[in-house]
Amino acid sequence: MGAPYPHDLLWGMTPQNLPDAAPAWAHQVLAGGEPVVVRRACSPPGWVAVGLRGHGREQRLGVQMPLAKVQRRLSPQALRWQGDSPWPALQALASVAPVLDSTGLEWGPTGSVGYQIATARNVLHLASDLDLLLRTPQPVARAKARELLAILDCAPCRIDLQLDTPNGAIALRDWAGMARRVLLKSANGARLVTDPWNALECAA
Repeated sequence: MGAPYPHDLLWGMTPQNLPDAAPAWAHQVLAGGEPVVVRRACSPPGWVAVGLRGHGREQRLGVQMPLAKVQRRLSPQALRWQGDSPWPALQALASVAPVLDSTGLEWGPTGSVGYQIATARNVLHLASDLDLLLRTPQPVARAKARELLAILDCAPCRIDLQLDTPNGAIALRDWAGMARRVLLKSANGARLVTDPWNALECAA
């Protein structure tokens, strides 16, 4: 098992690993065997930054998980879904899968859609967005980003896709826009850059 990556789902954390000030709902989530999701944040050696989700948007908690506790790991690109669904977000996932497969790049659902597929826990609703991650080790032309965004915007719900570069993640919607600089999110925080694939600029 390699090192956990942002948006990976991890199983194995227990209530005993929570800080003393953690809310009761967080203890219940872990006692029920639910996974946590890897966050983009710095961690001390032997730990990984993760987030817990409860039953509403107000129930979110960022904590650190001991790597030794990881029993199972599931990445976004391992999550797929086929079939009929009343949820627009799952309908959208099925409709855009062939387009994203055709890029030849690794991709997968994150957020509520990824969580529901991985856990079979019903967390979606009619207004849920579809969050996606596209691994982009090499630069993506901004014209190509606009073409992809135009396709995704035809889906039955809003799609927010992140381009995952070696230096952090940017929103496809930003990269397809006209602004010279875009917001890059990394473990060291967020910053505006002109080239998200340029390690020197992103580290400056």
